[in-house]
Amino acid sequence: MIEKRTLPNGLRVVIEKIPSVRSVSLGIWIGAGARNEVPVNNGISHYIEHMLFKGTHKYSAKQIAEIFDGIGGQINALTSKEYTCYYAKVIDLHFDMALEILADMFFDSKFAEDDIDKERGVILEELAMYEDTPDDLVHDLISKAAYGNHPLGYAILGTREVLETMNRKAIIEYIQDNYTAANTVITIAGNIDESVFEKVEKLFASLKGDKPKASDKALPILNDKLVINKTTEQAHICIANQGYPIGHQDMYALVIINNILGGSMSSRLFQEIREERGLAYSVYSYHSAYLDTGMYVTYVGTSPKHINECLHIIKKINHEMYEKGLSKEELHKAKEQLKGMLMLSLESTSSRMNRLGKNELLLNRQIPLDETIEKINQVNLEQTNAVCQNVFVKTSAIAAIGPFDDIQY
Repeated sequence: MIEKRTLPNGLRVVIEKIPSVRSVSLGIWIGAGARNEVPVNNGISHYIEHMLFKGTHKYSAKQIAEIFDGIGGQINALTSKEYTCYYAKVIDLHFDMALEILADMFFDSKFAEDDIDKERGVILEELAMYEDTPDDLVHDLISKAAYGNHPLGYAILGTREVLETMNRKAIIEYIQDNYTAANTVITIAGNIDESVFEKVEKLFASLKGDKPKASDKALPILNDKLVINKTTEQAHICIANQGYPIGHQDMYALVIINNILGGSMSSRLFQEIREERGLAYSVYSYHSAYLDTGMYVTYVGTSPKHINECLHIIKKINHEMYEKGLSKEELHKAKEQLKGMLMLSLESTSSRMNRLGKNELLLNRQIPLDETIEKINQVNLEQTNAVCQNVFVKTSAIAAIGPFDDIQY
């Protein structure tokens, strides 16, 4: 059972009671990510995510880690383009403690100058690791190629130049602007009862503030190409097409199309490029949906000598999707796969907590499971074929990393 309450200060709290489990997953979601940044503070959302784990006036960083290790729990965080989430998972007996520690981190992190300087080194090493992992880096590159100077094109980790100058004043100002009651959602899923609302209100009643100014509206994906010449064994390539924003009426149709194109081991791309021709180990597609836009991406990692052949196959299959769409059998298979994956994910309190958070923060509503299943069932060939013609009408952006200066698609 899902229940939502909005506290007097505007903070939204969404819970899902699952009495059949012993775990509880909880998350604090803030509507601030790379998209809410500007060039002079790019990377600050992720920097703050790190800093909340560096200690409060009550708990040191080591104590926070030891407490959760000592109870077999988990505590972590993530930063995305449009939100940041601090989350924990514990058995129900330790829920109160987990909530109290997360609240203490949220309100009373020290942000000591020494810790900020020390963490700068950690984040710069994280950035270096990321840059040495081209199959990850190319996905940042395709965002840059697709969105250019719009904040959706910013790297979540930021840039070296900005990270080198990150300071306490900038961090505090960003928190004051974005970590507000109206911009925050708390989600809890697991073996809990109604008392959690009172517990959350007691800890978070002092949080004030309205939603920050909305970020710039996204433009259609750019027709751009970015290539990094780097000595690698493989070439890593992403191709982006225009997608749909979160909540769009054709979102479910596109997810179904993705399963058939490159979202599964039985997909067209996987079967032809990997299974039939042995040209790549990793080939797949995915859709990144944002508040007002979306990006449909195809990725392949292959030997430089196989680039042209792989790109030819991708282009051919995309054109087939545009011309013919899906078959009746493919549509049925993809629907069943999608429903099965959804049902299996709901066996995890973490997945349920994440679902609550994303729905509330990005859609401002909860989507019941029955509604999701019904929307999947309602997708028909006419709709998927129309979506294929919208998405695959042209390729908008290309990004590549490998031992070359250019690629042709």
